[in-house]
Amino acid sequence: MDFSSKLLENAVNEVARLPGIGKRTALRLVLHLLKQPAENTSYLTEALQHLRTDVKSCEKCYNISDTILCEICSNPNRNPEIICVVEDIRDVMAIENTSQFRGLYHVLGGKISPIEGIGPQNLEIESLVEKVKNGEIKELIFALSSTMEGDTTNFYIFKQIEECNVVTSTIARGISVGDELEYADEVTLGRSILNRIPFEQSLKN
Repeated sequence: MDFSSKLLENAVNEVARLPGIGKRTALRLVLHLLKQPAENTSYLTEALQHLRTDVKSCEKCYNISDTILCEICSNPNRNPEIICVVEDIRDVMAIENTSQFRGLYHVLGGKISPIEGIGPQNLEIESLVEKVKNGEIKELIFALSSTMEGDTTNFYIFKQIEECNVVTSTIARGISVGDELEYADEVTLGRSILNRIPFEQSLKN
């Protein structure tokens, strides 16, 4: 791809670094920005800068937040004894959209994947196990995607807390095997949360 401007080329190369965006899509986006009023580009730049400098990780659930405690964890109407274990903020958003879950979350920040070099030490697993062992939790709901990595992560956490007095469950398989939570429709995901099953039972399926 030949560029008439080095500045244009640099901008396209940077946008193309984003996941799922190739050079042609990046070029289309950059040209769109060039056609917009200058202040629009300034707003985008400012928003991205604030995202990098001001965004926080909730000290309780590790969700992305603007404050030390996210809005969910600081909500007195949520049940702190039921924790839904998810991979990232996209799963939190998907489950929240169902309006069927009133507990709190624990965001792992990924899934165990030896192929990608991600082990338990790279995720927020130790802090979750600590919560369980401290007796803060009565039920742990595994809501990771039904992939090999998701199932491996669920099983690893389950073995760490197996001796603790806590109920472990997993979302019902209304979510197809291999599906990511963020792509599930709200009705199916809501029913999967409400009709969750004991985790031990899921191991037999």
